[in-house]
Amino acid sequence: KPSVLLCFLQLFNAVNCLAKGNARLLVLGRKHMLINSSSWRKELMKEMQDKADFFFAENISEDDTFLLYATLRSGKHCKFVTRDFLRDHKACLSDSVTRHLFRKWQRGHQIAFCSSVEGKHINFLPALSYDCVVQTTGDTWHIPYKNVFEEKYSYEVPRKWLCIQQKLRRM
Repeated sequence: KPSVLLCFLQLFNAVNCLAKGNARLLVLGRKHMLINSSSWRKELMKEMQDKADFFFAENISEDDTFLLYATLRSGKHCKFVTRDFLRDHKACLSDSVTRHLFRKWQRGHQIAFCSSVEGKHINFLPALSYDCVVQTTGDTWHIPYKNVFEEKYSYEVPRKWLCIQQKLRRM
């Protein structure tokens, strides 16, 4: 698990990176982030607050609920960034159809990120604008796949596609 300081640096770099794209940003956090400490630096928080709106929930709150509400309330084009995989929320859903719809919505709205060990460099994987299932058009199939077996999270999908086209034989 990353240190608190590393989490702060990742947040700082993520806000700076996303702000360059002129996106409207809302950062959901907890009130302890407002206390100046070796982990949460007041001057850098001020710099971030100049680039994004902030909402600070109580320290013991379930901030995922705020994240989901804010994303849904902000419209269908809103995207969100979190390291959380939202497994607890999927588990609370009543049936497999609803869980499937939630995962599909999550894949289309959650932007994944990875950062360097020291937190200085950050890369974003965009949310998918398509459904990652086998798709067919006439005599052509498009099948998502991975080269190697690797652990993946529910919002991550293969980004490679195998295209197969049926050739008709003449007799």
